[in-house]
Amino acid sequence: MAPAEDEVQQHVSPSEARRLVQDILKGNGVSAENAAIVAKCLVAADLRGVDTHGMNRIPSYMERIRQGVLNATAQPSVSQVTPAVAQVDGNNGFGFVSAHVAMAAAVEAAKTYGIGMASVKHSNHFGMSAWVVQQALDADMMSLVFTNSSPALPPFGGKSKLMGVSPLACGAPGKPNFILDMAPSVAARGKIYKAKRRGEKIPLDWALDAEGRPTDDPEAALGGVMLPMGGPKGSALSVMMDVFSGVLSGSAFAGHVTGPYDPSRPADVGHFLIAVKPDLFMSLDDFRGRMEHLYERIVGAEKAAGVDRIYFPGEIEQLTQTEREETGIPLVREEIDALNAEAERVAARPLAFMNQPTTKMAADTE
Repeated sequence: MAPAEDEVQQHVSPSEARRLVQDILKGNGVSAENAAIVAKCLVAADLRGVDTHGMNRIPSYMERIRQGVLNATAQPSVSQVTPAVAQVDGNNGFGFVSAHVAMAAAVEAAKTYGIGMASVKHSNHFGMSAWVVQQALDADMMSLVFTNSSPALPPFGGKSKLMGVSPLACGAPGKPNFILDMAPSVAARGKIYKAKRRGEKIPLDWALDAEGRPTDDPEAALGGVMLPMGGPKGSALSVMMDVFSGVLSGSAFAGHVTGPYDPSRPADVGHFLIAVKPDLFMSLDDFRGRMEHLYERIVGAEKAAGVDRIYFPGEIEQLTQTEREETGIPLVREEIDALNAEAERVAARPLAFMNQPTTKMAADTE
């Protein structure tokens, strides 16, 4: 039996993906410099296998620009509150640009003072948090990266959306680097959007429908609530993200952040970023050596029954990136059509593919 059209994948090289995203962004009024930042961050997510936060977000971002609720030409403004603390006003521009500027400020402060912090207000969705962590790693810095987001989770014991599925991320340089990027929900909401886009079902333990019943229908899940991981623990983590990212920054909080797929009003997202010098108490080589020892201890731990390999946080994504840098980023027909439609709007060249279409494996339900 021939595979369904939406199961056929075509592969795009990372450079071609960045080219298309930049062309679409520039055609919508984004500066070349900012378009390059956004494209790099989105494609970084695709390369790491975090397809939910990759180039497929472009149509929703462009719709927000068209609706006048995201400022394509905005530039973040930076205020140095103390020598080690900066405040960034995103001015309702791309969250990728605001977070990039904020982490750069935090890293610069950490070079002198050992630690640097930046709070960001009036921002937007910044995709996969791991790219912000990587920016710090590229400067040989440890980091903490918080953001808040639109309502999706009930507080523990509640039944209506209030808290965001707001990711907690951190990193440290090592052999390999340590990168943790996790949501306080059982699954990231972007995975539900992806399942809806691809016509796939979701696991029954991810979300509840509007009646409070478990559902495998992504559309019903988006009309209901996500489920926090670990019950009250996941719920409390989402509150923590709101405290540090929303309350502290002066941005929206307590359920008032607007989602990236809602073009009705500005998102007003807040971020909280910290950079730390890892060689405060020892040399960087010693720190990396200790991180390598930690890695070896973790991946070499005695395995539970049925486990073939133990992975370090971020290692699976790094392996995926190595593979996709060679084989390309897989896209299905609906995703390709949506991206090419955005390209056509600004007279940009459509996607060019690396190879002949392949069939998506049935087990691929990420």
